[in-house]
Amino acid sequence: MADIDVRPVHTRRELNCFIKLPRQLYQGMAGFVPPFDMEQVSLLHPRQSAVFRHADVQYFIAWRNNAPVGRIAAIMDHRAIEQWQERIGQFGALDALPEAEIVNALLTAAEDWLKKQHITRIRGPVTLSGNAETGTMIEGQTSEPMIAMPWHPPELDTFIRQAGYHKTEDLFSYRLELTDETEKRFKVPNDLKPGEGRLQAITVRSLSKKEIVSQGEILRQLYNDAWSEQYNFVPMQDYEMQALIAQIKPLLRPEHYVQIDQNGEPVAMAMVLPNIYDITSDLGGSPSITGWVKFAYRLLFHRFHSARVILLGVTRKLRGTMMGALLPSLAIVELLRRRHTLPYKWVELGWILESNTGMRNLAESLVPNPHKKHRIYEKVVTQDENTSSSPKNTA
Repeated sequence: MADIDVRPVHTRRELNCFIKLPRQLYQGMAGFVPPFDMEQVSLLHPRQSAVFRHADVQYFIAWRNNAPVGRIAAIMDHRAIEQWQERIGQFGALDALPEAEIVNALLTAAEDWLKKQHITRIRGPVTLSGNAETGTMIEGQTSEPMIAMPWHPPELDTFIRQAGYHKTEDLFSYRLELTDETEKRFKVPNDLKPGEGRLQAITVRSLSKKEIVSQGEILRQLYNDAWSEQYNFVPMQDYEMQALIAQIKPLLRPEHYVQIDQNGEPVAMAMVLPNIYDITSDLGGSPSITGWVKFAYRLLFHRFHSARVILLGVTRKLRGTMMGALLPSLAIVELLRRRHTLPYKWVELGWILESNTGMRNLAESLVPNPHKKHRIYEKVVTQDENTSSSPKNTA
């Protein structure tokens, strides 16, 4: 077998190859649906991804016989280092033909680059942030694809662990069928309703396109507050939220956002994103002109049948209280109620950290078992004596 040659990405052509590589690697594998190039560019291109404003990133491609066989990103996220109070580097965008030699070569290249930044541990995968695509898929490869959820062949998990990485957390996703039976079965305790009785001080807001920027900032602050103590959390920056809003605004309707206020103060939120794969899965990663016309038509008339609950959280000051325990259920009930004005047949609740028993209990009261699992790993790094810090961004 020919040797694997892992080289850093420097040119525009190499960057284009890096972004589009998964669909070349995984074509024909059971369950794989190519991601939309436009979505991947927003995640990975240095000029479009907001992560590059606070992180140093180096991309690598593995080559064999002059053909690309894998990719990886080495990431020094300075906001993460501030949050974790430790020099933890990250790897991400790890995609490869399912061969141990390729995966090991890619991880070694990322490790060597990160060691020069004096890191103590390596964590991943993230693309390129824990606020975006996270984890290696270990179960659910043949389930329907979902927006912002990475796909990998099942062998990848074994090869990462063989390279010296150990599991730190699994991320669970649950498929919730939206039916009359689900709505009848899942109710807030005592059938409490906002604005009545014990919930008299509670009000519920929807998304306003006119106020989307200010609502986005409220959502960011709530998200950062609600998830600040969770594993792998990195605060979302204001410019990251602005970039996210710009990207998803064409997909959004008022019913997609639930903001719960107590005495006029935001205390909980939930947000649903329509599943872009519903309208692109038959178009390929790079549609033809006819494909773009189909995409525009489907988007205009909201031809989606599934969605993902991407944000669900409660402010820390209510954590451990009866009200804090009640609010996630209230948000889910509100989303179930709104299904009557949206075309979705099912939603994905995820991902949810394996260690987050509160959210898992809520999800499993609706769906007993997850239908997808992703995994985060870590590896302790031994520093070389002659390493030096020289961070840089990829081309």
